Amino acid sequence: MTHRNRLADETSPYLQQHAGNPVDWYPWGEEALEKARREDRPILLSIGYSACHWCHVMAHESFEDEATAALMNRLYVNIKVDREERPDLDKLYQVAHSLLTQRAGGWPLTMFLTPNDQMPFFGGTYFPRQARYGLPGFGEILERVAGFYHEKRDEITTQNDSMRDALARIYDSRSTDEALNSAALDQARAALAREFDARFGGFGSAPKFPHPAMLDRLLRHWAGSQLAGQPDEQALHMVRFTLTRMARGGVFDQLGGGFCRYSVDDYWMIPHFEKMLYDNGPLLALYSELFAATGDGLAERTARETADWVLREMQSPEGGYYSTLDADSEGEEGKFYVWDAARVRELLNDDDWRILARHYGLDRPPNFEGRWHLHVFEEAADIARALGLDEEQVRTRLDRARSRLLEVRAKRIRPGRDEKVLTAWNGLMIKGMAAAARHLDAPEYAESATRALDFIRQTLWRDDRLLATYKDGKAHLSAYLDDHAFLLDGILELLQVRWRSEDLAFARELADVLLAHFEDREHGGFWFTADDHEQLIQRPKSLADEATPSGNGVATQALARLGFLLGEERYLQAADRALKQAAASMNQAPSAHSSLLTAFEEQLFYPQILILRGAGEALADWQRMANRAYAPRRLSFAIPAGTEDLPPALATKQAPGNGPVAYVCKGMSCSAPIREREGFEKALEETTLRA
Repeated sequence: MTHRNRLADETSPYLQQHAGNPVDWYPWGEEALEKARREDRPILLSIGYSACHWCHVMAHESFEDEATAALMNRLYVNIKVDREERPDLDKLYQVAHSLLTQRAGGWPLTMFLTPNDQMPFFGGTYFPRQARYGLPGFGEILERVAGFYHEKRDEITTQNDSMRDALARIYDSRSTDEALNSAALDQARAALAREFDARFGGFGSAPKFPHPAMLDRLLRHWAGSQLAGQPDEQALHMVRFTLTRMARGGVFDQLGGGFCRYSVDDYWMIPHFEKMLYDNGPLLALYSELFAATGDGLAERTARETADWVLREMQSPEGGYYSTLDADSEGEEGKFYVWDAARVRELLNDDDWRILARHYGLDRPPNFEGRWHLHVFEEAADIARALGLDEEQVRTRLDRARSRLLEVRAKRIRPGRDEKVLTAWNGLMIKGMAAAARHLDAPEYAESATRALDFIRQTLWRDDRLLATYKDGKAHLSAYLDDHAFLLDGILELLQVRWRSEDLAFARELADVLLAHFEDREHGGFWFTADDHEQLIQRPKSLADEATPSGNGVATQALARLGFLLGEERYLQAADRALKQAAASMNQAPSAHSSLLTAFEEQLFYPQILILRGAGEALADWQRMANRAYAPRRLSFAIPAGTEDLPPALATKQAPGNGPVAYVCKGMSCSAPIREREGFEKALEETTLRA
């Protein structure tokens, strides 16, 4: 049976990867849905993404197999979805999968839907072509599910009604009378301490994910305890120890920088090798903030190497940031990254080899399928003591050896790169780059973030609405809550590094779209999809953090900050309504709502907003003073004298005379202008920490 190639012109590299399958794939859309209804055939919905290892495995085993494809084409209307472009579909069907199977989901997600309403009646994740791993073969699944659909309609209708009710309960957006108080912050900290792995860092056991929102919550908790005069050093330890173990581990690319998705072991040694932009943006911000808080040299180096990797490999010539690097190359997971010890020995002189081998464990048994993946086993200081060398000499040799290996590795066949530009993930990286620029005094990172923001505004902002994805000259798909929230948050971070009035105006436009199209005006909070989005089986409203921070949490914090900066009550009231609506969920599982807790914390303790006016080096000097420390309860904006197009709340804050002037604001009130350096330093002390 011939098939039509419907995926080749899609912007998703994941869909393009399946364009040549013998499966008669459709992208999600009315053509496929109407065909399923007309022919009364169930829908086979397959959701994945281009860097997903097990997606590739299932594709090779089943979707490229003529016999399996023939079954799929005869029995189903087959729809392929990129979860990165359609997170709305992924969120809904992942939840449905967990309800149907009572197990966690993942990718590839394989769901079977009724054609008239797209309700799922059976599902799973990866299915092998032949029965193994305790799973039936995919061909057997295909025939049994199709038979069940045609023979058990009444049972499916009853089950679908139950599923619809369950989804409605999960996404119930009604407010409750529950209130939040500061105890939720302590409860989150206590819950994270119970989950903390004191031996290896992180939370829980393998597979180990970085959970940057939880680490950010702990770092902010420590900051709050410092300001209250009761320093919680254990909270700081949990963050610092985890980030140290990750930076020394194989989950961090020891040669090229950047973090992989997760570790398959407790030790952060062997990762799942894909690199995702959405992990690296928040982690870049965290390592930069840890350096600002503690002066930790490893945190600084890790942040710089991550940011440099983004500049080198993940920023397009047009300015936007690419999405992912694949786990596989040449058909093998991790092949690009692992080493043969004998080959490394050939590349280095005796002195460099002796040090590198001890540092990365090349003098130990192999740790990845007969080869070595680089993981720090022995620190430079310990090697120096053992060999009777100066520590700086050891570091110099290590850096030289690492550079040599990186040079050789660069000639290998690289993992695939998903070059679509996602607005939400770009927002996360814009914030990460801006935070690195601010805390590391690295203007090249701010320049990178500015290029990305300009690209988003010029390419993905159309007719006063935001689009979600871009590739090969085509921007499309209506943006989601996360696109607006993460981008707004990134702009506010970038404005603290360098001021542009047009960026503030763009932030305001984004905030207005959020309120107009995403806010639940009746109960509070924000829907994941806009009010004019395609109607799906449910309109989701997600409160908890997932692999990325909660869009509701980030939107709530960013709106409140923008409201204080502009004196705009609408934004503050929307943030207040969102927190009230989320109170019951936050009280039930505080640590799972770390982003919303941070927004709540800034409602309890209004951030200090510094407006600096002046010119030249004097203004830059005051800005550096404000940016030097880790001060999460402070936002500082240096606006050069003569800047035009300022909103009224900022236009009144002028810089008379020659020197800089600071306005210190909290809530809706601001101090008299501060013109003396001593007075400015005193104002900073209110929010400055001392680790």
